[in-house]
Amino acid sequence: MAVSDAHARLEPGSFRDPGNRVFHRRGEVLRGLDERSARDWRALAASDFFRELLAAGKVCGTEELLPAPVDLPWATVLRHERIPFVSHPYEWSYGMLRDAALLHLEVLRSAVAAGFTTKDGSAYNLQWRGATPVFIDVGSFEPARDGEPWAGYRQFCQTLLYPLLLQAHLGLDFQPWLRSRIDGIEPDQMRRLFSGTRRLRPGVLTHVHLHGAMQARHGHASTSDVRAQLRAAGYSRDLVLATVRGLEKLVRRLDVRPGESHWSDYQRTCAYSVPDRRAKERFVDRAAAVTVPGLALDLGANDGRYARIAARHADHVVAVEQDPTVVDGFYRALRDERERRILPLVMDLADPSPGGGWRGVERAGFAGRARADLVLALALVHHLAIGRNVPLAEVLDLFAGLTAPGGTLVVEFVHPEDPMARRLLANKPDGLFPDYRRKVFETLLAARGRILRRVELPSGTRTLYQVVTGG
Repeated sequence: MAVSDAHARLEPGSFRDPGNRVFHRRGEVLRGLDERSARDWRALAASDFFRELLAAGKVCGTEELLPAPVDLPWATVLRHERIPFVSHPYEWSYGMLRDAALLHLEVLRSAVAAGFTTKDGSAYNLQWRGATPVFIDVGSFEPARDGEPWAGYRQFCQTLLYPLLLQAHLGLDFQPWLRSRIDGIEPDQMRRLFSGTRRLRPGVLTHVHLHGAMQARHGHASTSDVRAQLRAAGYSRDLVLATVRGLEKLVRRLDVRPGESHWSDYQRTCAYSVPDRRAKERFVDRAAAVTVPGLALDLGANDGRYARIAARHADHVVAVEQDPTVVDGFYRALRDERERRILPLVMDLADPSPGGGWRGVERAGFAGRARADLVLALALVHHLAIGRNVPLAEVLDLFAGLTAPGGTLVVEFVHPEDPMARRLLANKPDGLFPDYRRKVFETLLAARGRILRRVELPSGTRTLYQVVTGG
């Protein structure tokens, strides 16, 4: 169904349910519902369980527009709160995915107990307010029908449970698996990974092998036939609840504590002296205070020291770090503090999240989502330019492209003679980086913005720059 208002923009990731569609108009996030979905919504809005979830902040803020806009082709239009930054499950740490799964199950358990269910179980139904997950797919709720199983079970397994099993039982980071397929990990793939005695590990026999066998058995049967068979077998709401509670118990058992990694103790082992660190903190704090950003990005955030400084002045901060172990430790600290302004994400900036799904736009790439008033790129240039062989001009194009016009870029240049840069250069052929020089860097930087401040750290081998982008 098309949206007629010229000011409305359809959300590319919202088309799989023909009964409702998310779109944007005049800065608002709206959801159009057809007649059937509108009836489901009114039943949902009248229920106690939904009002309780809204009040607790576990479901995104939602209200019906009354009267319904006459210029839009929907029976009913809802208005949702705007999530500060849209992220994807393959950008989350293990703890984030696990907490998102637990919230999904809590929402479902409350719904089933009240006579409702959800049409799907995708990890993409969840987003974040800082370090707090929130369920966003209000259009997924519908009244439950007797004798029918949870329709979202397969999606839940493929996008939430299987990635958790993969990392908890095999020690494999789940992010590349989820990034490669929007629909998640297929049961057949999991069965191959969990053969032999591995099938006896918690959750594997029931949710991988038995699930896969049931899919194979009923693969050619119609949905209505399967439902009829389940009703005849006495399938009930109590069995759905038992399944949900069993999944909750399993997911809680699958907790994996952050371990050690190359970057997990960076602040202790890096080359910074105490005077360098203090000077750097003052520089970042001043830049953030002057900018007063709505959204700030901390690129290569490590343990989040500078993301926290930016959060003193910003409405929201997205802290991007390549190491999943570091991000998980940072996330758990933020969660324990109930921090709602800082969102940590797992991402390799030399290979950032691309567009994905249908036509490559169903899930927007990182560059399409991230346009910030303040961008921090601290101790990062040398890792991209030397460690990953990215030309300096390309590195600065990345930073400038993520900064809103007229926004502030804070960038650190690590001189070739710095111990960290020398360590990286030692692993490269001689003469491979003739342009990695401070003068070249400053010329390239000046071409992308106006340098407001320049401070050399006390060590003498690192320089900080504050730049206004776009001229």
